[in-house]
Formats: sequence, structure tokens, C-alpha cells
Amino acid sequence: MTEFLEKIHSIPPFNTAIISGISLFRDSHSVKINLVTENTFSSEDENKAREIARSYVPEEFDCSLAISKLTPDEKMVARTIKQATEKCSKALACLLTDDDIAVERTAGGFNFTISVIADTAMSDDVVGRIIAILNKTYCGRFTGQCVRSRRKIDSIEIEEEKENIEYDIPVRTFEIRDFSFIEGDTVQKTAIYLSDVNFESENVVICGTIEDMEERTYTRKSDGVEKTYYSFTLNDTTAQMRITYFTRKSTIDKIRKLKVGDSIVCTGKTEIYRGSVRYTARHIDMGSVPEGFVPVRRASKPAPKYYAAVEPQPYSDYTQADFFTKNDLPACLKENTFVVFDLETTGLNSSPSGGNMDRIIEIGAYKIIGGEIKESFSTFVNPGRKLSEEIIKLTGITQEMVEDAPAYEKVMPDFFKFCQGSYLVGHNIAGFDFKFVDYYCSQLGYHLERRIFDTIPLSQELLFLSNYKLNTVADHFGITFNHHRAADDALVTAKIFIELIKLKKSLPKPM
Repeated sequence: MTEFLEKIHSIPPFNTAIISGISLFRDSHSVKINLVTENTFSSEDENKAREIARSYVPEEFDCSLAISKLTPDEKMVARTIKQATEKCSKALACLLTDDDIAVERTAGGFNFTISVIADTAMSDDVVGRIIAILNKTYCGRFTGQCVRSRRKIDSIEIEEEKENIEYDIPVRTFEIRDFSFIEGDTVQKTAIYLSDVNFESENVVICGTIEDMEERTYTRKSDGVEKTYYSFTLNDTTAQMRITYFTRKSTIDKIRKLKVGDSIVCTGKTEIYRGSVRYTARHIDMGSVPEGFVPVRRASKPAPKYYAAVEPQPYSDYTQADFFTKNDLPACLKENTFVVFDLETTGLNSSPSGGNMDRIIEIGAYKIIGGEIKESFSTFVNPGRKLSEEIIKLTGITQEMVEDAPAYEKVMPDFFKFCQGSYLVGHNIAGFDFKFVDYYCSQLGYHLERRIFDTIPLSQELLFLSNYKLNTVADHFGITFNHHRAADDALVTAKIFIELIKLKKSLPKPM
């Protein structure tokens, strides 16, 4: 990789280029290399780079080289410096404000200055580590230094810690229809929605239809006697749950008569084991969900009063004054609020079935207020698992970047608060991003209102392009960005959404 980059850097326009990703497609026997540069280049320069790339890929594979131009601005660099400081020196980061970071453009890149409070201990290698992170993120050369600030630690006002109030959302229940005894001694009138059974209790009544049923045996350790037990899968239309039931001599014959498709009522206990709910039935009786049962949407926890882990930041862009003028904007943009977001995840599985749901590793979001992009929300998320090499290469997000980040339990309440009262917008949001945030918010009792706009079908309706990938649509509007990073993808999607609504002059029907 080092040798390859050295040869690429020998071509003048690519002297500061970086590799943003390498993709191997086994089915088509092809390799795609993504190169990012900040300089203008000719077709001759591009052909030279392709020849170098070809020489490093085995002959049995086709090789393609995609070159994109990225020119970060001072604000983008400052934001990355602040994020890098949090990783390199927590002691320094906790005392740092946006005003303490100054960035200026130089002939070949950027120079930055970090103002450090005089009493703060400062590691000699912090600047070097920040520069290393900048070099991995952007093209160009970076220099920087720390200088002493006139501020004193004693002068810093310590804000009073703000505490959010915890709310317990009551579980939902339905009336049991046609209850009759098999072995119980109490008439059960109501059952809890299976989708709400996510707690430990000694007495939980559930009801549903048997989807599968297995008779099994085990040997009791105390006396070596072989015993029979059953494993059921129950479904009440809100969720499925696996049920374990240990038989009694007095009722085993009645239990054996049960079959797939029968509706039963179980009374038993729940316990949480490794994050999953286990249900053990004490009694099984007959009963079913009401005819024509339509589950009631579970109430959401109210948004937290305070941001706890991620504080939104104001966003301003001087180009908005030129391109997003009040005369140019339809009323539907000016009168509504939109949160445009994008995620990076550990994989593509957006279904929680089988416990294989992938995890969020980065959230990037921007809020459009009055037709202008006004606020940003950006954070890494600790997935609690090791990142694959494929995801690291695709996103540029390393294990170290997410290791000290807050877990989703800390991030999603803040993101839910950020989204309150807004339409949600994204590129393929309906098929991917919304599924993730909806699932992980709901795990904490927060339920997002499904009012979403997807820029893919909107682009297909209004534009005539060869494809509708994010970078293709961005190129159509002349927008450059660093693809496969959540904050950058979200920002370009926000700009694209504004341009699309300006063309349509009305909002599409929410999905």
C-alpha cells in the first residue's frame, strides 16, 4: 500500500491524494480503488494513475480507479481537530471550546492553532497525533501547534450537571378471548403484548398461537430420572417468543394434544440472560387474542429534557445566502423542519430477527430550519463489537475511533430529542437508515414518528440520471464531498433535498 501511494504521489496533481477505499468483488472478479485528491487533474494524469493501479492488481481481476476531488474548508478541518483532540487527550478536550481552535488555509493545505489554558498539562505528541488523523481524513498537508491561552482554569464556569428524568412506559395488554383451563387455577383475563415483554418478573401472562412445538427430554441431576419438557414458539402478531415448559404427570397427556395453530395462554416467569428474554411457563391453558386484533402503538418516552452525550452544534454556510434565497425557496421548505441523517454501521443487516441486527457506529445529521441548514448532530457510536476489515476500508472508521465513543444507549435519547417535531430525510432512508434508528430508539422506549422523505425516489421522479447513487446525484448539482462518512453524507443529502424540493415546489407524500 505504501509503495502504491508513493507512485501515485509521483504524479503532481496526486501528490497529496489519499485512498478512501478498496473494494473487492469476488463474483465479478474485479477490484475498485477509490482515490481522493484536492487538486485539478487531466485525463492524462488519470490514465497514469490507472496504469499504476493496474500494475498492483492480479491479472485475473479487472481493475477500476475512481478519482474524486475533495477540498475541505476551515470549518470541516476544525470540526475534525476537535473530534481528534477528544481521542488524543481527554484532559485537553474537556476544556476546549470552538473558539480555541483556529484554522487557516495555506498553499498546500492547512495550519491550525489550539489555544491551551496555561494550567493544563499538554502532551508533546498531541499535535502529531491530530495531524496523523487529519492526514487520514483529508488531502493536503497539515501543520499545527498549541499555544498558551490567557484563560485560567479558575475562570471556567462549571455548569451544574443536568439530570434527565427517567420514565417507565406501561406495557400494553389485550383481553384474552375464549379462556378455558388445562391445568391452571386462575382465570386469566388479560395478556401482555409479546413485543413488550423485555423485563424480569415472576408472574407474566402471555397469549398467542403456537407456530412450532417440540417435545424434548433431559436427565434430572438430583436423581438421574429422565424428564419431558416442551419448547414452543408463540406469536400474538406483535412478536414471537420462545417458551419453555416442564411437564407434570397430571397434565402431560393434555399438553401432548396441543398442536401447531392452537392458541394458548401461558402463565410464567421471565429472566434476562445475555440481553435476551427467557420465558418459562408454569401453567398452560387455552385462550386466544381478540378477533380482528390490531395492536395499539406503544406510547413513547418523552424526549429527554437535556442532551446528555451529544450536544448539537450550530451550522452556518455562507453559500446558503447565495443559493437558498428566500425568493427561491418554496413555502413548504420554509414552514417545516427537517432532520437529514446518515449512518455508518457494522454491516447491512437491518432486521433484528435471530439477534443478528448490525450496530450503528456513526451518526451524522443536519437540521433544516426555515429552509436553511442550521444545526448539526455528529457522533461515533461504540458498537460493542470488533469492526470488520471490510467496514474499516469502506468507511475509514477504525476500532480506535469507536472504542471510547458512547454506546447507543447514551446516543439514541439525544438523537430522538434532536429529531422531535421534524420530518426525517435520507438517501435510502426507508430501506436502511430509518430501520436502524427506529429499532435502537425503540429498545430504549423512544418511538420515532414515521414521517420520512427518501431522496432516492425523489431524485428518480425529478432527474434523469444513469443511476441515483448519492455521489451521482451530488455530481448533478455540483456538490463535492467525502463519501462513506455519516456527517459528510448527511450534509450533502441535506443540500440535495433542498435542491430537489426547489425543483418540485412541494413536499412528496411521506413514506
